[in-house]
Amino acid sequence: MDTALADRLAAVDERIRDAARAAHRDVDDITRIVVTKFHPAALVAELHALGVRDVGENRQQELTAKRAELAGIPDLTWHFIGQAQTNKARAVRAAADAVHSVDRARIADALDAADGTAPLDVLLQVNLTDDTGRGGVAPGGVEQVAVHVAGLPSLRLRGVMAVAPLDEEPARAFVRLRECADAVRTVVPEARWISAGMTGDFPEAIAMGATHLRIGSAITGPRPARD
Repeated sequence: MDTALADRLAAVDERIRDAARAAHRDVDDITRIVVTKFHPAALVAELHALGVRDVGENRQQELTAKRAELAGIPDLTWHFIGQAQTNKARAVRAAADAVHSVDRARIADALDAADGTAPLDVLLQVNLTDDTGRGGVAPGGVEQVAVHVAGLPSLRLRGVMAVAPLDEEPARAFVRLRECADAVRTVVPEARWISAGMTGDFPEAIAMGATHLRIGSAITGPRPARD
């Protein structure tokens, strides 16, 4: 077992507990997703041995391959957090337990059409920047997309996801995300997930109500070079 990996995981979990206490929140209401982008499936197996049960992947091919390789580990929850594409919706649906990046009706329709043996948990990705070329629905359009997703029988709308802009204080951006979460709950009251916060800003996300954190290198260490 990689003792450095265990130490990094423990250090991040302690920071999560500290941030939760500072925000007067119950740490049990916060799910830590370890993002294993570019790392081998063996690392996911090591993380599982350390108690990790939620892992995230950005690329469909990696998600599919790692889930297949680790099929013998039944209690992992796989989160797809990358940009979703309609032509890969069936493959994403087959491999993911939750998709954090639904940002338009078309991708929601594709995931619904792929169907599956169980409802698929999905979140609406929100674009918190002024760059319309970035992934995510504009905050003003969140409620409309939520209504559409809520009407799809095989999808279960869980909440919202976003990445804080690089040129803004994360806390300010996460306030807007929380407002989007409130808008989604006017459509689906039980959609209480807020997926926000990465290695550099998860304490701010916790303060603003994040329920799911997507943490990579602080736990996994530097990413291997891409093939």
